Amino acid sequence: MFVYSLRASTLKFFAVVCVALTALITMITFIPEYNSGELGYITTGKESEISYDKIKTDADRARFLSQFGWEVGATPIESAEITIPDQFDKIFTGYNEIQKRQGLDLAKYKRKKVMRYTYEITNYEGEDGKVYANILVYRNKVIGGDICSARVDGFIHGFEKP
Repeated sequence: MFVYSLRASTLKFFAVVCVALTALITMITFIPEYNSGELGYITTGKESEISYDKIKTDADRARFLSQFGWEVGATPIESAEITIPDQFDKIFTGYNEIQKRQGLDLAKYKRKKVMRYTYEITNYEGEDGKVYANILVYRNKVIGGDICSARVDGFIHGFEKP
């Protein structure tokens, strides 16, 4: 076993620190904002911030959906524990594309058990049948979801109103 040690002079040490600080300041200057679902919010074109964190109760989930303009009942019509698959098939890949368009990504949660809460939307304009909101929650944080029609020839899209 070889042990190699190097003693840097004080001048070299401060030069490395200055170069590192200069690089950090340059990166902060040229990367003005970072939009990520991991941070708990996503900036949209509406100049508002949608909070994806602290989703513990039915009221929190209803409040989350109301950020997008949806009105739902006080309690979910269904709640189930599901596991995000390790390998995405064609259908799940398409579903994850919907999530990516709204700033989320289920690939980060492969093999994780998450809760799915389904609410009936009461204010979806232009739709005769039932419309549902599905919310996927992992550790009190919304990691995905959709708005969908119960019709056979229905629709599915992200949380934003079309």
